[in-house]
Amino acid sequence: MKRKGAASGREKGAAKPFWLSKAIMAMTRVEWESLCARCGRCCVLKYEDPKTLKILYTKWACRYLDLETCRCACYRNRKTKMPECIDLYQCSVKVRAWLPPSCAYRLVAKGHDLPSWHPLKTGDPDSAKKAGMSVLGHVIPEPGEEPVTKKRV
Repeated sequence: MKRKGAASGREKGAAKPFWLSKAIMAMTRVEWESLCARCGRCCVLKYEDPKTLKILYTKWACRYLDLETCRCACYRNRKTKMPECIDLYQCSVKVRAWLPPSCAYRLVAKGHDLPSWHPLKTGDPDSAKKAGMSVLGHVIPEPGEEPVTKKRV
């Protein structure tokens, strides 16, 4: 279901959507959270090659990533269950460099617009999956973990 005003991201009377008119750290928590495209890419285990300093993605996802919905199964309690999970709201620009180039947090921090498939532009919360921009079908649970699907922990 399309939310009123969701596709434009514009506040009443605003000339530009909030992600183009506000500094990323000036956004409300609700605005910040709405930037998430629900792609699951931030939950893919990755490492930095010590020789090239390039960020390399593995085929493994965090044990709490629901592989069907591409959403965290314990989002509200993720820091308790997974202390190494990064709170993107409070992270530094250097940490955001670990996010994929298509990530709204990374794009908006650099002053760029959101991609056309982003839920804030389409009004469809599943638009990242429909556009093939999510991890759906591309990752497996981290070694030794059972997949989390459609259940919340």
